[in-house]
Formats: sequence, C-alpha cells, structure tokens
Amino acid sequence: MPSFDIVSEVDLHQLTNAVDQAARIVANRFDFKGVGASFERDQRSVVLTADADFQVEQMQDMLRSTLIKCELDPKAMELGDITGLGKQVKQVITLRHGLDSPTCKTINKAIKETKFKVQSQIQDQQVRVTGKKRDELQQIMAQLRELDLEYPLQFTNFRD
Repeated sequence: MPSFDIVSEVDLHQLTNAVDQAARIVANRFDFKGVGASFERDQRSVVLTADADFQVEQMQDMLRSTLIKCELDPKAMELGDITGLGKQVKQVITLRHGLDSPTCKTINKAIKETKFKVQSQIQDQQVRVTGKKRDELQQIMAQLRELDLEYPLQFTNFRD
C-alpha cells in the first residue's frame, strides 16, 4: 500500500554551508570592515554577533539569502530577541526541526477535507499518509504545498 511521510527537517550540512557563505559575505562587505560581526553555528541554532542592532538585521537578511541559495526554506528560522552585552549585540536564530502538535493536526484536517480515501496518522513529529492509489497521494502532496503553514514541509519515504 503506497505511503509517504510529511516532515519538517533542516539538512545540517546545508546549514553549515549557508552559515559559512554568510560569514564570507560579511568578511567581504565594506560596511562590515573593522566590525566584530560573526556567525556561530551550534547544532540547530545560529548566533549572530555585531556592534549594532541594524548590523544584526542586515546579517539576518544575508543568512536568509544564503539559506535560499542552499535550498533551505527560511520559514524554518525562528528569530530570537536581540540582546546587548556591552559593545556587542547578539541574536540567536534557531531552526525548527520537526512538526509541532497543532501543525500536525492542521495537516491532518487538511488531508481529511480533500475527501480522498487515505488514512493519515500523527507519529511523533511527522505525519504518515497511507492510501491505495498513488495518484491520490500525489494530489494530497500538491494541495499541502499550497497551504500557508509556518513550517516548511518535505515529503519523504514515499513507498509503493
């Protein structure tokens, strides 16, 4: 019986590439010369450090653009508060990994509204969809891509 999983994951290797590219952009920009601006990656979070608030906001845009270039969805970014410690200003950006319970329920509800003969079940931080016809599953994928959710969705583990 065909099935697939709906997940929200961040490829950590691509995240490392995006952070490194953003750090290179900061190092090469004229307006950041002599400024203690840096990106630090820690597991699923990135710490932005600069001398002023507006520089941190510019660094957010740089990180967002490099995430897009590395084929990571910037919807996964969860911006923390900008905090000042002496001359340095920091912001922690965490990247969401996995679907939370309300989002899983929203996805489940959207699948049931399609009126296709499929079953969907929540499994920890993902949703598994099972049906008899492969075409129905592909139509469900297309409809879920059109939903405006706060999490980026990936469809994995498609089996016939």
